Amino acid sequence: MRGQDPSRLIRPAAMAGLLLFALVGAALPQAEPAVQIVPPLTGWAEPMSEGQIPPLGRPITDDVRRMRNYPEQPPVIPHSIDGYQLTVNTNRCMDCHKPQFTEGSGAPMISVTHFQDRDGQVLTDVTPRRYFCTACHVQQTDVQPLVPNQFRDGYRHAGGP
Repeated sequence: MRGQDPSRLIRPAAMAGLLLFALVGAALPQAEPAVQIVPPLTGWAEPMSEGQIPPLGRPITDDVRRMRNYPEQPPVIPHSIDGYQLTVNTNRCMDCHKPQFTEGSGAPMISVTHFQDRDGQVLTDVTPRRYFCTACHVQQTDVQPLVPNQFRDGYRHAGGP
């Protein structure tokens, strides 16, 4: 190997030793993994198989506005939305939350941001990208969390009001 540093070349004996080490190392019993296997949120069923669907949680229907956990969190829905129609042609949420209906319904008005398109232009109706409420807003239900949650609001727990 003319022009090459011989100390940088892997000699055949060294290569054989590395190969033997890899083969023997793979055959040795391995220690149990320290990581606990957690079932996926979708369950253990095979993908695309027909599994049993768990019942929905009981909706909290006290109409009490909940404190938000972080800035810009969409408010949760504090009432049942069972049977609400939410399609391209119909959005039952608008029956109470559109500005012209809030006085009679007592519901909070939709944020002005829901009337702005992506260029900041204010529209006369809800922008199509904000039309499907349940893409961001979820119904509050009385269920146990799927996974342990120890979230702490940094603002309130770090000396904020």
